Amino acid sequence: MRATHSASSPGAATADVGHTPDLAHQALAAKDHVLGDPQAAVTLVEYGDYACPACIQTEPVVRELLREGGKALCLVFRHYPLIEVHPHAELAAEAAEAAAAQGRFWPMHERLWMAPHTLDAQALMAHAAAIGLDMVRFQADMADHLYTQRVQEHRRAGDASGVRATPAFFVNGKPVDVSFGPDHLVAAVRAALARAT
Repeated sequence: MRATHSASSPGAATADVGHTPDLAHQALAAKDHVLGDPQAAVTLVEYGDYACPACIQTEPVVRELLREGGKALCLVFRHYPLIEVHPHAELAAEAAEAAAAQGRFWPMHERLWMAPHTLDAQALMAHAAAIGLDMVRFQADMADHLYTQRVQEHRRAGDASGVRATPAFFVNGKPVDVSFGPDHLVAAVRAALARAT
């Protein structure tokens, strides 16, 4: 399976993957966030930023593709916070990782997409409480910035794969240009699913 992370240039809102190589790392890591069967025939890797408008707009498309793909498609999400233009993005990514440590990555992931304008520290505490996290543990993890390094590792891995903007997508290790919208992503995933059947 495939794995990597996406880098993004300041101010960019869509993936600039026209000249992007395949994913730099070909195997899913144990700490990857995978929705669906890791052994699915088609793997969709997304590098995103919870404050990125283009990522937020693409999220419903990703959900629909997962519904269409069923057991044949899995999603891997990796962080690429655009801290240059989204000052709370890295903290939001850390919050998602802190939730993951309590087995609640995907509920936090979904909540952050729904509330992109409420990503400051106080709002993140409210999101954590809403999904039932152990708040003492969550607050301690966030205060210590326990997951900053992991988030930054995602970004460096994205750099290694040549990604320059978010959202950035790879379908079975191949980059998909979504700079003009999600149509190419939908076509690429559907083509991969068709080949897998």
